[in-house]
Amino acid sequence: MPLTFHWFLPTNGDSREVVGGGHGTPVTASGGDRPPSVEYLTLIARSAEQLGFEGALTPTGTWCEDAWLTTAMISRHTERFKFLVAFRPGALSPTLAAQMAASYQWQSGGRLLLNVVTGGESAEQRAFGDFLDKDGRYARTDEFLHVVRKLWRGETVDHAGEHLTVEGARLGRLPDPVPPVYFGGSSPAALRVAARHADVYLTWGEPPAAVAEKIGAVRELAAREGRAVRFGIRLHTITRDRSADAWAEAARLLDGIDQKLVDDVQRGLGRSESEGQRRMLALHGGRRDALEIHPNLWAGVGLVRGGAGTAMVGSHEEVARLVEEYHAVGIDEFVLSGYPHLEEAYWFGEGVLPLLEREGLWHSPVGRRALARS
Repeated sequence: MPLTFHWFLPTNGDSREVVGGGHGTPVTASGGDRPPSVEYLTLIARSAEQLGFEGALTPTGTWCEDAWLTTAMISRHTERFKFLVAFRPGALSPTLAAQMAASYQWQSGGRLLLNVVTGGESAEQRAFGDFLDKDGRYARTDEFLHVVRKLWRGETVDHAGEHLTVEGARLGRLPDPVPPVYFGGSSPAALRVAARHADVYLTWGEPPAAVAEKIGAVRELAAREGRAVRFGIRLHTITRDRSADAWAEAARLLDGIDQKLVDDVQRGLGRSESEGQRRMLALHGGRRDALEIHPNLWAGVGLVRGGAGTAMVGSHEEVARLVEEYHAVGIDEFVLSGYPHLEEAYWFGEGVLPLLEREGLWHSPVGRRALARS
């Protein structure tokens, strides 16, 4: 299966420095260098579309702009580009979510992908009016996706569960196509929900051996459910013509991170309930040295950013080899980003994607002739 590449829309702000935030920590001041206006995010989306990216992830939380509204505005300025909209089941009813997805598909021409985020921080969930504990949230997500899937099949749904109740729920319009569900999480509860409902299981950028272990666990659980799941990975990227230049850029980003900020963020992230966040923190332990945790895999972003904290760093050839290494253990989709997101999209799109295309691992959705004419 050819690889699929998505980019990222920084609705928490962008910068030439690392923008910290997420998982209960505030966005750093660098997030104001390039505010997340529709105009700037559209520039990123149009550039990524031209370069051959399939779509872009847009995050969810109190630390960023709303993904549904923002991507709906941007979609009018793009043509084939898809939007991987992150949302939290605890913030809306399953019937409304199913209806919103159907409307999005109708109005956008079928360009919605859904990233279901259960939510790993109870304090942030309470800000949205959600007072369930972590296990309760995953149980609700299981019910939520059960109802949504039935609605998308055109069924009339009566459901009385532990966390959700609907009566006579039915959609006036079915989504065409049905949007694929992307789902992440590293806890046992998360893996079980992924096995039952996910089309694509997403993991953060741990070293390939750890990713392979997680893929194996989800595959086994999905097989018990009679299902097959695809796999994706969330990473940052710093790629240049020469390896030394890429590592120099990583060093520049690291030099711009104040140690007090690192200490403050690490204390905040250390309180996270997320198993995935715990695994991210364990990759660097809050230290600045030994951040290359696998050849060409750098954990420096995670010093100040919650969630995805690793970057592929190196020459275009080195980064392409690391992509191939992840593909060899089962990864088919890559959700990438870099600081700043506009410029780094071009570095990866013009440097790495052509190498993968020559290897037959990726095919441009727009075609090289179309790129030449644009």
